[in-house]
Amino acid sequence: FIPTAFNGDGLPPTRAGSQSHKASLGADPRGSMASPRTITIVALSVALGLFFVFMGTIKLTPRLSRDAYNEMKRAYKSYVRALPMLKKMGVSSILLRKSIGALEVACGIVMTLVPGRPKDVANFLLLLLVLAVLFFHQLVGDPLKRYAHALVFGILLTCRLLIARQPEELPPEKRMLSVNGDEQPLIHEAAPEKGKM
Repeated sequence: FIPTAFNGDGLPPTRAGSQSHKASLGADPRGSMASPRTITIVALSVALGLFFVFMGTIKLTPRLSRDAYNEMKRAYKSYVRALPMLKKMGVSSILLRKSIGALEVACGIVMTLVPGRPKDVANFLLLLLVLAVLFFHQLVGDPLKRYAHALVFGILLTCRLLIARQPEELPPEKRMLSVNGDEQPLIHEAAPEKGKM
């Protein structure tokens, strides 16, 4: 009984490796899982990225949908007619449509595949594009059903950008203060001792 239940110091064997034992007890079993914020950002990034890759491809080529491609051609011709300054600058409807389509595809790929800060840059550029498209729709007097999808995806891009720019909140076990080499919980989170304020 004695050799198996106690070590040479007369202490239970779990106390022998107290630092590693404390670490294992203090570890959050959910620590390896992604936070809900991260899951939300990843899901929004992939969904928005794929949508803009699809929309940009429709603007560039009729292979996905000839009807949608022809509709885009007509729409961008009306945008250029409504803004004569674009013609003065040498921007044709084809150049405008292909530029916006290429930018949507590039930003969509970044949103879907590239990790880190480039996602936020692509998100911001896509938000500017959506605002420009909404301006074009208003300029030519399109009904709401023609640009409702742009409005919805503009709101989603705004939400994703706001969530991504929020600072990450540390889990409770990470909010420790080091005092003389010992880690202690922050004062406002430490449990009050009995009989003390």
